[in-house]
Amino acid sequence: MSGAVREDTRTVVTGLGITAPNGLGTRPYWDAVRAGHSGIGRLTRFDPAGYPATLAGEIDDFDPKAHLPNRLLPQTDQVTRLALVAAEWALADAGVDTAALADFDMGVLTAASSGGFEFAQKELGNLWSKGSGFVSAYQSFAWFYAVNSGQISIRHGMKGPSGVVVSDQAGGLDAIAHARRQIRRGTALMVSGAMDATLCPWGWAALWTSGQLHTGTDPAAAYLPFDERAAGHVPGEGGAILILESADAASARGARSYGEIAGYAATFDPAPHTGREPGLRAAIERALADAGLGPDDIDVVFADAAGLPEPDRIEAEAITAVFGHRGVPVTAPKTMTGRLYSGAGPLDVATALLAIEAGTIPPTINVAQNSGTPLDLVVGGARHATMRAALVLARGYGGFNAAMVLTAPEGRALP
Repeated sequence: MSGAVREDTRTVVTGLGITAPNGLGTRPYWDAVRAGHSGIGRLTRFDPAGYPATLAGEIDDFDPKAHLPNRLLPQTDQVTRLALVAAEWALADAGVDTAALADFDMGVLTAASSGGFEFAQKELGNLWSKGSGFVSAYQSFAWFYAVNSGQISIRHGMKGPSGVVVSDQAGGLDAIAHARRQIRRGTALMVSGAMDATLCPWGWAALWTSGQLHTGTDPAAAYLPFDERAAGHVPGEGGAILILESADAASARGARSYGEIAGYAATFDPAPHTGREPGLRAAIERALADAGLGPDDIDVVFADAAGLPEPDRIEAEAITAVFGHRGVPVTAPKTMTGRLYSGAGPLDVATALLAIEAGTIPPTINVAQNSGTPLDLVVGGARHATMRAALVLARGYGGFNAAMVLTAPEGRALP
């Protein structure tokens, strides 16, 4: 049961569940990402010919019937199906027997940027074309931001602290941080992370209004953060679900630890044109302070990587201000998946933990290293490195910033 927050409680990740455009499952995804294999291509979920943007990171090998009971299919959107499967994989990876834990000792805290848009579009189409009698009763919740937390908790009998965070791409890190707080309050196990999937006409139109989507047709030149050719990002679907436990509890049951959620901070950008400094640098510095680490302790940065000149410049300046000119390797594996919105941060967290374990930094693909950038971008292939700590950055549309520090588990031999 939850109580007072104990700041000295170390929170570790004991399970990973990944669904991404370039890999369904942790091992297929990791094999693809370290090899630089992209999942970005022309949309096939619907015909995008009438839209300015036609490229996406689409999961094209996911058959929900192979993973979920038939009773769940009529009441779930693509995003919830992905989340349910990822949660099941993460629990299995952690070796968790939910039946052995009290219902109120397990909680679910996820993030979302949209909800079940594809489900909602279909049911609203029924409403407009056929009438209210043809709208599914499941529309009442299948579209909702909190539906993933709800469905995961129902399926696994988790009645502990639960909720949802909505802060766009920063939300995935925010959700993990809130889950860490619940572990520090005494909850035995938290399921956290995020999943997003908006690859339907309604969702696509909503994404387009941001003005940040790439409009070209060549997947190899579509998403180029920190590159002189940067002209927007490519949307994607998927994300990662993580199992969080206290280090003591994980050790007591002999669980594997991927690493520790060692530090976190969130900030908000000032209003435009005020002349005040963006909040990303402060988020980085406060996350390092929360972890009790300095800039020299960080071995790699997983960048937010907006793929637009001005946001990229702001991020590069923030990283350089903290770590120095080319002071730390920087990578953006999301160039292989597209921006997964709330799912991006948790996927980067999972990728960073896998990178620390393997001693391999996955590359930023298709981007050319140029002499003008202050960043030491990992391009042209994966880079082998000894790593003990990683920093993950995420920013949300409208001014959200989040930074999370991950460290290798104690006692693990370095690769």
